[in-house]
Amino acid sequence: MYYKMSNIKVEKILGSRRLSNYWWATIIFCGGLSFFLVGLSAYLHKQLIPSIKYTTLVFLPQGAIMTFYGTVGILISIFLWYTIILNIGSGYNEFNNDKGIITIFRLGFPGNNRILKLKYNTNEIYSIKVVIEEGLSVKREIYLKMKDKREIPLTKVGQPLSLSKLEDQAVNIAKFLDLKVEGIS
Repeated sequence: MYYKMSNIKVEKILGSRRLSNYWWATIIFCGGLSFFLVGLSAYLHKQLIPSIKYTTLVFLPQGAIMTFYGTVGILISIFLWYTIILNIGSGYNEFNNDKGIITIFRLGFPGNNRILKLKYNTNEIYSIKVVIEEGLSVKREIYLKMKDKREIPLTKVGQPLSLSKLEDQAVNIAKFLDLKVEGIS
């Protein structure tokens, strides 16, 4: 999503608050809780889940393993919910032609590096670079290529953009900043 104000262009970056993360955090929590309760049922010799018969499950080794897997599942889901609540990875890319500054802002985990705010002068930028790698692990990214050969990623993490959207986005940024585009043939 872009917002354009005269000579300022802002691109919002979606962080952890995406539908797939809500889905997986919920599914992993439900599965982990189920495994944990089944293991606990075997240990207590009480039926904690009505549809599971504890008499067929011995605590050692099956019940202990179920309790372990359940605990791990619950901990992973807590971590996922934590990243969703904190909206890790969200932020914006701001291209300001008035001041000649590009700002890349992202939220991270709490601590000294919770807020990542990088600023670059537009005269330090050589080009906009597009990287497209097809295969098992698809990679479609846009980078700011600096004159000192550094490459700063601009695209969000998650589902790769379609080729047409990626190319349009790169061309729009390049036109706005009056730069050339590399990697598009």
